[in-house]
Amino acid sequence: MNNLIKSLAISSLIIMKSFVMDAQQVVMEKPLVKKIEVTGSAEQEVLPDEIFVTISLREYFKDKDNKNKVDIMVLEKQLQKAVEEAGIPKENFTIGAMNGYREWWGKKKPTSFLESKSYILKVPNLYKIDGIISKVDEKGVNFTNIDRYEFSKIEQLRKDIKIKALQAAKEKAKYLLEGIGEQLGEAIDIIEIDNGYTPAPVYANVMMRSAKMDMAAEAMPESTIDVQKIKVRYEIKAIFKIK
Repeated sequence: MNNLIKSLAISSLIIMKSFVMDAQQVVMEKPLVKKIEVTGSAEQEVLPDEIFVTISLREYFKDKDNKNKVDIMVLEKQLQKAVEEAGIPKENFTIGAMNGYREWWGKKKPTSFLESKSYILKVPNLYKIDGIISKVDEKGVNFTNIDRYEFSKIEQLRKDIKIKALQAAKEKAKYLLEGIGEQLGEAIDIIEIDNGYTPAPVYANVMMRSAKMDMAAEAMPESTIDVQKIKVRYEIKAIFKIK
């Protein structure tokens, strides 16, 4: 019995030794790959070409005793006409919101209802906004502001910048290896660093007007100042073989 156990133990050791030798041989047969890992980046600034401006109109009374109300439809037609004269497509002018409220005068119960509407105007730039608003009854303009801004070809721009970032990574690896007398080989791995782009807050250099501001009756001149640009930046990590 003891001889049998001893024989089994010896056999197990032989098998284990054979396995270790085979594993070592596999490791030895697979040479280490020399490689270089680098990160490339690229960025670009573009002007927004889709700016969404909110214009709010509000009914009001010409007289203090709640008489001679200026209807919201009168104000809306003024704005609509100004938008058409500015050459802005009809589909770029839509209603954003609608609400109403009652006017209170002292201790008396409210006897009048005033309506307000906000409109969304999509424009390629802000050059004509002042001219448009100046053609609307100034007391009927509640406020204006920039709702958001976008770049219509952002997806293509992202692709272009990612390619430039990858090319920058390859160029970096190439000149680093040339500095030590080595040559760049094929790419082993490419990793996209998802940092995307975050537009900075837009600052409208074109003045946004309100009902409290005086507007000239004649047409306002067009401004030529643009909004802040959108910066798009990407980073790509790449691993290359060294020949």
